[in-house]
Amino acid sequence: MQAKTLKPSENFISQEPYYEPISNEIEIFEAAYTNKLPISLKGPTGCGKTRFMEHMAWRLKRPLITVSCHDDLTASDLIGRYLITDNQTVWIDGPLAAAVRAGAICYLDEIVEARSDTTVVIHPLADDRRVLPMEKLGELLEASDEFCMAISYNPGYQSVLKDLKQSTRQRFISLEFDYPNAAVEQKIIENEAGLDADLAKQLVKFARLTRNLKGSGLDEGASTRLLVHAGKLIISGIDPVSACACSISQALTDDAEMLIAVNELSASVF
Repeated sequence: MQAKTLKPSENFISQEPYYEPISNEIEIFEAAYTNKLPISLKGPTGCGKTRFMEHMAWRLKRPLITVSCHDDLTASDLIGRYLITDNQTVWIDGPLAAAVRAGAICYLDEIVEARSDTTVVIHPLADDRRVLPMEKLGELLEASDEFCMAISYNPGYQSVLKDLKQSTRQRFISLEFDYPNAAVEQKIIENEAGLDADLAKQLVKFARLTRNLKGSGLDEGASTRLLVHAGKLIISGIDPVSACACSISQALTDDAEMLIAVNELSASVF
């Protein structure tokens, strides 16, 4: 029998990812990492949680292994499984086991999307034990000081069926994210999309208007990510109203009346 693992060395981030701090989240993350505490990021979609994780991995000089959680994610998907290759039985580490072995940062994005019976496998890693039971191998992986367990979720999308259990929630240091203030968000758009200050300011104004509609026809307002998408279209020669319609309005809703209302907002701004 052979064993293969992922190569977290390939997951090092060599160039600094652009990130604008909103508060003291960098200092808290570094303190939690130093004390070997797992970290939970919670906040709306597109507000910068994943970019923050990339930035912290770069700052800490650790490889980052990201798992996008979904309904079909199994414990074996995280830990690993046996596969038959060329008439040989080969053990393949999953991303969680690979991260533990390499002392990497393992980031489970949108963890509430995974089945609850899957997420419990992280419990031994997210408390004082810092171990990962590998039942199929009869092995107990001990995490090094460099390993970090991080998760994220959007509380706005939680329901009775998709809620983070208290047994999971209370293992983590929590950092709450939200969309940045207008000045910081404008700076992000200018940097990420290459947009001039006036147009970036107008995009931020439009985003604020859509966010005021949350719960009144929209599940979510325009995220910072969507504003960057719109900015890139504008830089490529698309007029601002069309850019907002394609990258923001259509992304926010499929309701015909709501689409008209959101498009009217962008037309009023631009």
